[in-house]
Amino acid sequence: MFKSIVVPVDIADLNLARLAIDSAVKLADPQAATLTLVHVVPIMPLMMLDTVPVSFEGEVAEKAKTSLADIARSVLLPGGQVQSVVRIGGIYHEVLSIAEEQRADLVVVGSHQPSVATYLLGSNASAIVRHAGCSVLVIREEKPQAEETSSDTPTHFHSVDEAKRAAWDADKLH
Repeated sequence: MFKSIVVPVDIADLNLARLAIDSAVKLADPQAATLTLVHVVPIMPLMMLDTVPVSFEGEVAEKAKTSLADIARSVLLPGGQVQSVVRIGGIYHEVLSIAEEQRADLVVVGSHQPSVATYLLGSNASAIVRHAGCSVLVIREEKPQAEETSSDTPTHFHSVDEAKRAAWDADKLH
């Protein structure tokens, strides 16, 4: 059982956040655990600074504090303690900083299924795994069930156009 667990929470993706939080609660020491929910408001890119008010990041952070506090109140951790932290900055940098401050022995991070963009650009979850000074558990969302075919034989098409249409419809990248 873990005593200090940090859970990064993306308020915009509560389903994935809930999976990570529920997993963290199951792994927490029921008598002595501290669960820290973390939301990081990304720094506004320089090219957008002219289009938003100076107070924008602060306003977003205040709204995030309210949302994260609501989420924290819904966490059932018997005998434990749940706290929430909102920071402005780089996501994985701030998560790792909080994990170090809390002397966390586990970070539980939710992550979507990898895509081509993830492999090219990286993800916050992979950066946390690479740089954390403690154990990291990556919780994946469930994969959608593949459609089952009625037989093991390949599909036959009556024309090349029909095969092209089927390939186009099956391609998730367009």
